[in-house]
Amino acid sequence: QVQLVESGGGLVQAGGSLTLSCALTGSFFEVNGMGWFRQPPGKQRESVARVFYNGNTNYADSVKGRFTISRNAANNTIYLRMNSLKREDTAVYFCNARLAPVRAAVLRYDDYWGQGTQVTVSS
Repeated sequence: QVQLVESGGGLVQAGGSLTLSCALTGSFFEVNGMGWFRQPPGKQRESVARVFYNGNTNYADSVKGRFTISRNAANNTIYLRMNSLKREDTAVYFCNARLAPVRAAVLRYDDYWGQGTQVTVSS
């Protein structure tokens, strides 16, 4: 059973920093990529940052230069270092993994989600 376990959320003042972590556990064949999404209050979920199987990364424009995604491929854990936090970064942050659960001639990739961790930035 695939699980994503997140940690590291909390309350921080504007301008401060937080680091989120997400560990992927369970049985699967191949990971295509992992990343972070967030859902601000009353808004839709949006992509924040992603790291692909080859190590490439991409970021939402709103976090470029402030957030850094990294990974430990050996234990399928990703991190999101968030610096210079702003009030508009307040959201529930969800870890995502896109992976092929089983080996097949034609791989099928599914999305898996963590339970979410709250990040609140105060002024």
